[in-house]
Amino acid sequence: MSRTPVEIGDHLVGDGHPCFITFEAGPTHSGIDSAKELARHAAQAGASAVKFQIVDPDRLVADRKLPFSYDVLVDRETGRTETVTEPLYDILCRRTLSEREWRDLKAYCDGLGLAFFCTIVFEEEIDLVVAMGCHSIKIASADLNHTPLLRRAARTGLNIQLDTGNGTIGEVETAIDVVRREGNENIVIHHCPSGYPARLESINLRVITSLRQMFSYPIAYSDHTPGWDMDIAAVALGASVVEKTITLDRTTRAVEHIMSLEPADMSRFVRAIRDLETALGSPRRILHPQEIEKRRGMRRSMYLREAVRAGTKLSEAVIDFRRPGFGIGPDLYDTLSSLAFKVDLPAGHRVAVTDLG
Repeated sequence: MSRTPVEIGDHLVGDGHPCFITFEAGPTHSGIDSAKELARHAAQAGASAVKFQIVDPDRLVADRKLPFSYDVLVDRETGRTETVTEPLYDILCRRTLSEREWRDLKAYCDGLGLAFFCTIVFEEEIDLVVAMGCHSIKIASADLNHTPLLRRAARTGLNIQLDTGNGTIGEVETAIDVVRREGNENIVIHHCPSGYPARLESINLRVITSLRQMFSYPIAYSDHTPGWDMDIAAVALGASVVEKTITLDRTTRAVEHIMSLEPADMSRFVRAIRDLETALGSPRRILHPQEIEKRRGMRRSMYLREAVRAGTKLSEAVIDFRRPGFGIGPDLYDTLSSLAFKVDLPAGHRVAVTDLG
């Protein structure tokens, strides 16, 4: 399927362009200072963008005692984990920044050379991200069916990133139609397995292939697993964007830290993806001069095992095919077999085209 790259800030995203690496710091910061520190580590690691979440818990959560469960890392050595349950309201409160702090953080990320965008929850927050000059708007999977929110976001003309989560393909198609009807074709579709962390059997990386076949937009993978094995696989399957949560400390007793990258791992994550892109190379088999020269040393040439007299046909001579392959290759034997030697030649002679006539 023909697919046109989309724009996120100064980046072209899509087939034929470097993977757009987003580090998600929205759920793991604890205020403006830690948010800046995470952004700084993201920039130092070579990420393309850093992402946050603009959330108003007082407005979003009606039941402030609504429980939410997730795993935390208790012991690094043994990998022992523990399940924690706390009110969703309390979790979201930790992610809240004031408008002044959001503007300060955006300016700070601009100075780091990072594209900056946010997940938004309410339509009014779209005005804020536009005013800040954000490069994209992320729609959470829970809002895939929030038509008014999608419509308002699409009208900005900014890149729209759609988390699909547990949404059906029909819901994804409908959401895309809503965005497109507003004249916005700048869309990225995220395959985003649920869970904190996600269970292996729920990841379904092959969905990336399905989404690529169904839609002409770049496909992204939002990772909710420890390490980066799944991200490498996603890029190999054709994901043009990866989104990975980062933290200052994986043992922090809060949601999403357990599967996040710490500062020491961030640059290795970026390098692993860039190395993969280099290794994936071109779909065409192109041999470089060094490879051709090495290949000639390993291939074979036509040598006389026994001496021949002038007038003897090549087909009558006793031939060995020996390395290196700087002479006539075995693939030309049938073509030349009816030709005769023009002069007497000794055993061990490497046959040349000029010997035959």
